[in-house]
Amino acid sequence: MSGQVGDLSPSQEKSLAQFRENIQDVLSALPNPDDYFLLRWLRARSFDLQKSEDMLRKHMEFRKQQDLANILAWQPPEVVRLYNANGICGHDGEGSPVWYHIVGSLDLKGLLLSASKQELLRDSFRSCELLLRECELQSQKLGKKVEKIIAIFDLEGLGLRDLWKPGIELLQEFLSALEANYPEILKSLIVVRAPKLFAVAFNLVKSYMSEETRRKVVILGENWKQELTKFISPDQLPVEFGGTMTDPDGNAKCLTKINYGGEVPKSYYLCEQVRLQYEHTKSVENEILFPGCGWQPLYTWAHLGGAWICFRWWGHRLWGFLKTKMGERQSAREMTEVLPSQRYNAHMVPEDGILTCLRAGSYVLRFDNTYSLVHSKRISYTVEVLLPDQTFMEKMEKF
Repeated sequence: MSGQVGDLSPSQEKSLAQFRENIQDVLSALPNPDDYFLLRWLRARSFDLQKSEDMLRKHMEFRKQQDLANILAWQPPEVVRLYNANGICGHDGEGSPVWYHIVGSLDLKGLLLSASKQELLRDSFRSCELLLRECELQSQKLGKKVEKIIAIFDLEGLGLRDLWKPGIELLQEFLSALEANYPEILKSLIVVRAPKLFAVAFNLVKSYMSEETRRKVVILGENWKQELTKFISPDQLPVEFGGTMTDPDGNAKCLTKINYGGEVPKSYYLCEQVRLQYEHTKSVENEILFPGCGWQPLYTWAHLGGAWICFRWWGHRLWGFLKTKMGERQSAREMTEVLPSQRYNAHMVPEDGILTCLRAGSYVLRFDNTYSLVHSKRISYTVEVLLPDQTFMEKMEKF
């Protein structure tokens, strides 16, 4: 199957060739640097070369931060595997995989009390990568390019509990990341069994969706099962959704492919109630004498034997810096940022993370309470510095 695209205007073909030339330095690091992949970024930015390049380069940083090259080998926490309500099941007439999200039976509050926000986001990014892999498998199977997916959102049972602020913020953050890092992969977003409350819920998140994505939202009415077969053949739809597909044992919900979630048992909760106070801002400084330590926020994977700073905290906002002058007090503006500022749900569950420090120097962890300045808080944390092993030191000596 060729990586060339034949339905472009002369000006678009010229833009594609120039875009490829502009990103030669990162081309080899792209997951699939064919024309189809590059066109996703150009189309997302209306063939504006500079905006497309900026978008793609930011995505490359995102890939590093989330370790997307290895994310399919990552296993989410047990509670996420058992109670996150989604799954891939079937394909449409063009071979596009169909993704189901069962909102009504999703206990998002239970999940957020049992796993960190970053783990839940990472699980969502893993799902995106699984869908892209399924598109590639379909492309090979059908001998034509399959690059888009269909998403079905089942909103039966959607209630006020689903409009819980931390849950909405999680969805908003995921949608922002989705728009920035997975452009032009959505064919249709089909909503079924939507209650009246859907209009309120949609208003809370639609500003995080591009205009193009919003145009792809399809809301089916009372005859949604019949209407759904216009998008997907009945033999590719579970009986639960108006088709004829079942599990091998005859189950109409296709439980081997779709997880329907359910209430998270309290035994999974990391903490039921955390009321810890911390100051407006708090900085923790650690001097790194050897290169080879690094931070990767909130989740840990294997590095090439490097030394690490490990940290766990109970608070709200955290970021990290490398001091540019030793032995002097410096403001955040004067230091090099090594961990972007983010808000975390550490008031519900303790967060932890790891950062590999590639340069020797003094590293500063800074905790901030700007979002709730009028409420004083106390922060609890632990920080540990782990030295690099001999293999990593030998690698560093070669540079």
